[in-house]
Amino acid sequence: MLTKEEMPDCPVATTVQLIGIKWKLLIIRNLLVRPWRFNELRRDLEGISQKVLTDSLRSMEEDGIVTRTVYPEVPPRVEYALSQMGESMRPIIKAMEDWGIAYQKSMQ
Repeated sequence: MLTKEEMPDCPVATTVQLIGIKWKLLIIRNLLVRPWRFNELRRDLEGISQKVLTDSLRSMEEDGIVTRTVYPEVPPRVEYALSQMGESMRPIIKAMEDWGIAYQKSMQ
C-alpha cells in the first residue's frame, strides 16, 4: 500500500499510479464480474505473461484493491476478487467503458 509520502499530491495521479497499467485495468474489469482463479485470468487476458499477472495481482493485493483467498483443498485453489476498495472503482471503470463505447461509435 502506498504510504502518505509516496502518494502524489494530485488525486488523479494517485489513481493512475494504482491502476494505470493496462493489465491492471483489464484484471479489474474481469474481477468486477466475479472472482477468478489465476489460470483463468491468464487465459482470458490474451498476451499477459505469468510474471506480469503475478506482479500485478500482488501489487493490487498490497494496495488493498484485490483479495486473495486460498482454499484448503488438494490441489490448493486460489481465487482473486475485488476488495471493498476495489469494488468502489466500479463507477470509474463503468465511466471509462461508457466513454470508450461513445468514442468507438463516433469513429465509425
